[in-house]
Amino acid sequence: MEIFIGICIGIGLSAASGFRIFVPLFILSLATKVGYFTPSANFEWLGSNASIIAFGVATLVEILGYYIPVVDNFLDTIATPIAVIAGIIVMASALGELNPFLRWALAIIAGGGIAGTVQILTTATRAASTSFTAGIANPFFASIEAIASFAISILAILVPIIAFILIILVICFIIKKFVRSSRYKT
Repeated sequence: MEIFIGICIGIGLSAASGFRIFVPLFILSLATKVGYFTPSANFEWLGSNASIIAFGVATLVEILGYYIPVVDNFLDTIATPIAVIAGIIVMASALGELNPFLRWALAIIAGGGIAGTVQILTTATRAASTSFTAGIANPFFASIEAIASFAISILAILVPIIAFILIILVICFIIKKFVRSSRYKT
């Protein structure tokens, strides 16, 4: 059961990394510091004061950056590979004392994959917003993404199974919409 909970936490935090890279790392650092989350071996550094400060500042800078025209599109350009890395880190930190090969395989495939997928979807949304509204609606989407990242991160730590189910439902909804729109195009 501990491994399943770790997977749920990792999936939730990885998905949140796709919305905002540093929010899940910041929330994870705070949860580790107060003893609510125990990271895998070699990830204890997440609870250090330096990590909390670094991830807190990075979170603030990242969120504010998405409210500045042109900077938001630049951030989307560099965010995808960084979101994948963040997804891998948060997933690996949540998997407890799992066999190292299995931990890193799950972290790369599930954590990195989910973070990358969510990030690509947010990038596509921002590109469409920029095209259709000349960027006027981008702050609205930036707010939604930041709120989603905080909400999913907190849910993943406090009630990981609910976060996991929510993410699965959202993915199924997106796939269903994509399949429907693909049918109408052909």
